[in-house]
Amino acid sequence: MLEFDNVSKSFWTGTQRKVILDQASFRVELGNSLGILAPNGTGKTTIINMMSGLEKPDEGEIRRGARVSFPLGFMGGLIGKHTGRENVRFIAQLYDLDPDYVEAFCRWLCGIDEYFDMPVGTYSSGMRARLSFALLLALDFDIYLIDEGMPSTADVEFNRKAGAILRERLEKATIIVVSHQASTLEKFCRSAAVLRKGKLHMFDTLEEAKVLYDYQA
Repeated sequence: MLEFDNVSKSFWTGTQRKVILDQASFRVELGNSLGILAPNGTGKTTIINMMSGLEKPDEGEIRRGARVSFPLGFMGGLIGKHTGRENVRFIAQLYDLDPDYVEAFCRWLCGIDEYFDMPVGTYSSGMRARLSFALLLALDFDIYLIDEGMPSTADVEFNRKAGAILRERLEKATIIVVSHQASTLEKFCRSAAVLRKGKLHMFDTLEEAKVLYDYQA
């Protein structure tokens, strides 16, 4: 499970304090995927980052009783001066996985050939995205975090292979997806929530959540 207990988060914009969450409490059980509807600029990425541990709340506690992914599309975990090979082997060790398996899997999926043994800082944005996505698929989580929909690259073959693996994983995993479009949530979630003025309103169904979301829009 993933649980927020009276979690608050805000930022100072230079002129005013912007509240992202105000004493939010909710729990996502394994097997019950959740969608969060929120307009652009309200803090969707911040919430996803807090779920993964990339950002800390100002107040409250976040408890993770399962393996929670970093957000799909997140590329901040790669170290530019290290090669692709060094990065994936290091991250495999952090997650207590076989570095040989993770390296072989990422080499096969990325298809970046000799660049795999070159510093990540020399990669194009597309190659870096492919390596990050391959790493996420190699690690196999209980809960996958998706910010605004499925990531993709310009490489058709990579998208085909990665998409097939991800669809298979998502059939068994729990998904938390945040988006400003209800149509994105329909693909993954039954229950949903609406983020409104720092408050997270939870609903049993996406249809109920859409009523509030459409009203506030």
